[in-house]
Amino acid sequence: MLEDVSIDFLIIGAGFSGLVIGEQLAKAGWKCVVVDRRSHLGGNAYDATDAAGVLTHRYGPHYFRSNSQRIVDHLSQFTDWRPVDYKIKSHTGGRYWSFPINLNTFEEMIGKPSTSEEFERWLEEKRIPISDPKNSEEVIISQVGRELYERFFEGYTIKQWKRHPRDLDPSLCARIPIRTNRDDRYLREEFQALPKDGYTAMFERMLEASPGLELHLGIDANEARARWKHQHLVFTGPVDEFFDRRFGALPYRSLRFESESFSADQLRGRESISGKPGFWQPAMQVNYPDAELPFTRIVEIKHATGQKIDASTIVREFPKDWTPDDEPYYPVPADDAAALYGKYAELAKAEKHTSFIGRLASYRYYNMDQVTGMALAEAAKLLNRYGSPDTPQTT
Repeated sequence: MLEDVSIDFLIIGAGFSGLVIGEQLAKAGWKCVVVDRRSHLGGNAYDATDAAGVLTHRYGPHYFRSNSQRIVDHLSQFTDWRPVDYKIKSHTGGRYWSFPINLNTFEEMIGKPSTSEEFERWLEEKRIPISDPKNSEEVIISQVGRELYERFFEGYTIKQWKRHPRDLDPSLCARIPIRTNRDDRYLREEFQALPKDGYTAMFERMLEASPGLELHLGIDANEARARWKHQHLVFTGPVDEFFDRRFGALPYRSLRFESESFSADQLRGRESISGKPGFWQPAMQVNYPDAELPFTRIVEIKHATGQKIDASTIVREFPKDWTPDDEPYYPVPADDAAALYGKYAELAKAEKHTSFIGRLASYRYYNMDQVTGMALAEAAKLLNRYGSPDTPQTT
């Protein structure tokens, strides 16, 4: 039988949220334990080399970006960075297209050189005027019209979410930029980079810098709560799971990953497609919106990591229905899901000695920098509430 151990903070989940808040609390002198039911730290941002020696993101690509210098500075304590302009393409109708939509995409469509002014005039003719888009379909057709919406967005979204774009929150597709110049970067943020040695190395350094923070892997939330007596709990898992799905399970989407590695000889035969030696496809990510293909995208993260190795690995992503036995990768951005989450949010407010942070605990699609900011903000609140071990506050 495990011996009871008293600590100050018990943190469920060793991803961005749990490790960042744990580092902050441990730095203040509190005794913290962070647990994860997986066999590794880092949550979905975990990366590792595969059998071919290629560094891969094991749970889908994680493209770090931010407009917050404070957050970048904080993480820079534990990593150097490799600047990256994340580039993706879309493959539909038997060919590759520049994506997100930009002037290059328009030229590929009309088959001749053009200008931003001509593209803007074309869009003005195609747009469907909607002053206040109520869903993701309206967001896109109000910007580019139906032709480009159907080519690049509709099929991909239905495969990814198993819901039509008109049934999803407008914020979902609004995340994707539409440009009339030649800027073909996938993201808008000023700072775009990957940890130079990978996310796992960054998290390991964060842990090394926090001697008051213990990591225990292969332990779920129930076992952890029974094993460690704690003053305060930080929960980063699914909020409905915390409350035993009292109102029913929140809807999530899950994923299945299929990886395939290629030798240098095999990659030489792909150079006419990839456009450069040592790669399988022409961009880090290629979207596949066509309905007849079961996967949504193929990722070759070596484009972004800059790893010098002859081999390369691609990962196909297959969206799937979520069950309690699957990883809940994405909260579903829809009105019915938001209404159900509201019931759990009310229960969470009543938990005075539990903090709910992160994408799953707050049931919202946050980027990594946003999750980091949330963890830093919650750590500040807890330190204001509890003080330090030397000067504790009355709670």
